Amino acid sequence: QVQLVESGGGLVQPGGSLRLSCAASGLAITSHFMNWHRQVPGKERELVAALSTAGGHTNYAESVKGRFTMSADRGENKVYLQMNGLKPEDTAVYYCHARGIYSDYWGQGTQVTVSS
Repeated sequence: QVQLVESGGGLVQPGGSLRLSCAASGLAITSHFMNWHRQVPGKERELVAALSTAGGHTNYAESVKGRFTMSADRGENKVYLQMNGLKPEDTAVYYCHARGIYSDYWGQGTQVTVSS
């Protein structure tokens, strides 16, 4: 059974940092494109960061470039999203997503709230 379990969300003040983790089981992150998305109620889900774990190439949404960094630990079968310089507009539920040739999996999401 495939599971993606996110953790690390919470409440942080503007300018602060959080590190999200996504633990994958039942699949190998090296055979999937791993992504982080976020969603605010009433809005469409937004792709924040994408990582090709095989090649190590990353892409970021313009709104988070220079502030967020996505990485992977192949041995632990985990991906991370380091978020620095957080802004109130980063408040959302963040989802881990694994996309393979014939597969598509989502985590349950973790809430990130940026507020003073």
